[in-house]
Amino acid sequence: MELRRKAGSGARIPTSSMADIAFLLIVFFMVTTIFKLEQGLPITLPRSIAGDKIPRERIAHIWIDRQGTISIDDLVIGVYDIEPLVTAKLRENPALIISFNTDEKTPYGIMDEAMERLKLANALRVSFTTIPHED
Repeated sequence: MELRRKAGSGARIPTSSMADIAFLLIVFFMVTTIFKLEQGLPITLPRSIAGDKIPRERIAHIWIDRQGTISIDDLVIGVYDIEPLVTAKLRENPALIISFNTDEKTPYGIMDEAMERLKLANALRVSFTTIPHED
């Protein structure tokens, strides 16, 4: 007795609904995935309660307003003039403290460039102005 094989009779997987199933799986994973946001460290920023009075001759004030105008001790200068002016002031008084005062709306790029110029002038004693604590 001779057995004949049927040609082409294999197991077929229907692929017509495969795209629908893949789409539903993608939507399911997108909806159920939890993205962890960066938490950072749990810190409380300092507020000033009291400060020491420092004589005026030991402080140089740098002011930067919202428009990026820079003033050192009431002299309006450009950002590139900070380094030579502060270097000269530090030569006169090595114990000089730089008081850095900026508006809260000052562009960050200007503040960063001013801080870089202070580093180039080797001004290591820099004080940042804070909001006084209100009881």
